[in-house]
Amino acid sequence: MSIHDLPAVNASLNGLSAIFLAAGFVSIKRGNKIAHRNCMIAAFGVSVIFLICYLTYHTYLAVVLRQGPTRFLEPAWFRPIYRAILISHTILAIVIVPMILITLNRALREQFDAHKKIARWTWPLWMYVSATGVVVYWLLYVRFPQT
Repeated sequence: MSIHDLPAVNASLNGLSAIFLAAGFVSIKRGNKIAHRNCMIAAFGVSVIFLICYLTYHTYLAVVLRQGPTRFLEPAWFRPIYRAILISHTILAIVIVPMILITLNRALREQFDAHKKIARWTWPLWMYVSATGVVVYWLLYVRFPQT
């Protein structure tokens, strides 16, 4: 494995996070609080590992290779769509971090009413970020690989 494998690892971690988020959602809707807790902690753990890998990859590109992130150039007709997905993903990825920490903190403190109020916003945004992370990878490296 090399540093250039990290985008695929990151996409896999995003996908795994989405799976844990979905399983956590289903679990709480079924009243299974223990499974919900375990799934959400797993989603958090996977997301932390993702963040470490993401920062490692982009730091390596910038510091060692003196490169910026991969740019989406072709096909030109799809570039605005890709950018819209990437920009919404990036903005929400930044916004979601404190929301996740607050939501998790309230659950760990057993402040379940307050937890539920913010989780209604946190969960769909976190799911969107996880899912679009996979989409961004697929577009940039699989569907329209950039040279």
